[in-house]
Amino acid sequence: MPVFTNPRRMPCFGTAPTLEDFEAIAAEALATIPEEFRKHVGNVRIQVDDFPSDEVEKEMDLDTPFDLLGLYQGVSMMERGAGHVANDIDRIFLYRRPILDYWCESGEDLPHIVRHVLIHEIGHHFGLSDDDMEAIEAKAEEESRRAQPGA
Repeated sequence: MPVFTNPRRMPCFGTAPTLEDFEAIAAEALATIPEEFRKHVGNVRIQVDDFPSDEVEKEMDLDTPFDLLGLYQGVSMMERGAGHVANDIDRIFLYRRPILDYWCESGEDLPHIVRHVLIHEIGHHFGLSDDDMEAIEAKAEEESRRAQPGA
């Protein structure tokens, strides 16, 4: 499995990145999230699929499976009570084909897009607002820039 050591520089692909490539990109993106948040997502499984399932597509009333880049499934930390018993694994799904489509259309670098989607879905795990998630992403972006040589 390839490891991308610089999340701000997209590796050169002769073909579309595979599910395994996305897993490596997601692992590196997760490493750039501030520690105070990262330490609370150890029990959340990150899964990369090509598309959302038919069930998710119907539940979310998507016009097309390309409409969804990622999804958090589970009980947010804000909704959990003291006696909460997990009945299932909390998961963050990253959908490779919709992300690739967005990547081609936007011109943004792929690791940045994956990190953005991952942070957004982690925010749902914490029960955070969109504004909170944007602040976390800005902090992760700044930390990523500072970690790069010559920054």
